Amino acid sequence: MAKESISKTNAVRLLDQLGIQYELRAYDVNPDDLAAETVAAKIGMPPEQVFKTLVARGDPTGIVMAVIPGDQELDLKALASAAGEKKIELVPVKELQRLTGYIRGGVTALAAKREFPVFVDENIELFDVASVSAGVRGLQILIAPGDYLRATKGTTAALGQPKKHELA
Repeated sequence: MAKESISKTNAVRLLDQLGIQYELRAYDVNPDDLAAETVAAKIGMPPEQVFKTLVARGDPTGIVMAVIPGDQELDLKALASAAGEKKIELVPVKELQRLTGYIRGGVTALAAKREFPVFVDENIELFDVASVSAGVRGLQILIAPGDYLRATKGTTAALGQPKKHELA
């Protein structure tokens, strides 16, 4: 899909301003299924290459963003350690838009309402291209990991852990 046919989000504007190359991929959204694995299938990428952004609150740092592979869960202890916190917890969904300017399924560390510390799972460096939300549901940015880290001022750390699947 051509960049010109999609209205520019704040995340896309930031990348343009920084002169960073990217590709946009649009997909149909099912509001009842915003899982990263579903997004990955819709844009034709493996889930481990589609990164989701989670928002957490620590004390005393406050709000931080964690960016992890779509096929993993956030290791809160690892995030707390990376952020220099004793304890950290995910922010309730109802607070996301007020804090970041983005809604669930469209949260990105690019051009959030305020600049927060960003911690990116080190697995992002395994890929030539990673996919992240463009700041709205239904639009992903494909970007070189180094460019993403530069644009978000992100720090890499081991943050993800395999998802726990319930036994049938």
